[in-house]
Amino acid sequence: MTTTENQTKLAQFDEFFSINYTFNINATVIDKGQLPDFQQFIATMPAPFKIASEVNTLDQSALRPLQTVAGVASQLMEYLNHQAQKMDLLIGYILGQQNDESKRFEAVKFGGGGLIFHTNDSSLFNCGDFMELKLFFPEENSAIYAIGEIVSTELVDNTSQHKVIFHHIREEDQEALVRNSLHQQSKQLQILAQQRSEAKNNLT
Repeated sequence: MTTTENQTKLAQFDEFFSINYTFNINATVIDKGQLPDFQQFIATMPAPFKIASEVNTLDQSALRPLQTVAGVASQLMEYLNHQAQKMDLLIGYILGQQNDESKRFEAVKFGGGGLIFHTNDSSLFNCGDFMELKLFFPEENSAIYAIGEIVSTELVDNTSQHKVIFHHIREEDQEALVRNSLHQQSKQLQILAQQRSEAKNNLT
């Protein structure tokens, strides 16, 4: 990989907002000779990841029109929201079965362009490696399947930290990551505001 190519790929990571957030991933190196094209990637995507995305899309499409209707429709929307939450829990459980402990690593940052994860063994992954990725967000009852490429590796606090860009990812999954990153930012800002308020009250 030339310096220019590497800079371009690093820039790809920064094209999207990213946030510090700790979560689990599964990562498996793919031989470059076996790297799928996008159509093969879609065809071989594990079914639970396809189903989860489709269910989420259907929920949003079904509930959005009711948000502008008052009266009885609000009760119907509340009922449908409860049903959607039940489905989310079921999907979350199914996705959890895809989380292979032997391939599990801790990610510390993510966004629509990629993620950063770390390992204690520096020999497991190298810059330029392509990998099958499964991203798990249990709080959201969601998970994302993608193909990534390591574009930089550095030693941080005695662990190897790998920056990964997405090589193959569905557009709807990338959009879901963007929404999730903004959601996590909102939650973190709320916690920070609460901590500041509590600290201020303690001083008075």
